[in-house]
Amino acid sequence: MSYYVIYRTDEQGEPAGLFVMDAGHGQAVLWDHRARAWAYDPGLVVRFLDDYRNFDRYRNVSRAEAEAVTETVTGGEKLPAEGELRAIFESGAGADR
Repeated sequence: MSYYVIYRTDEQGEPAGLFVMDAGHGQAVLWDHRARAWAYDPGLVVRFLDDYRNFDRYRNVSRAEAEAVTETVTGGEKLPAEGELRAIFESGAGADR
């Protein structure tokens, strides 16, 4: 899995978002601030990461680094374990069928 910390600007101050992607299976989740939950949305994640205007607004990080910033991004929620993330991928992918 790949973890991406998202920033509001290219100055990379305080983290503003977090993506988790399993590119091999075309799956991704992000922290949805409005729903206050992890949301399955591989299309949005890929569009954001592939947009040249955003190249300076994210960093690919280790799981440990992602865990360290998750509570800041989510307002207190922890990063789900990899098994939980895979379950989110499965339920999200199933809903797309």
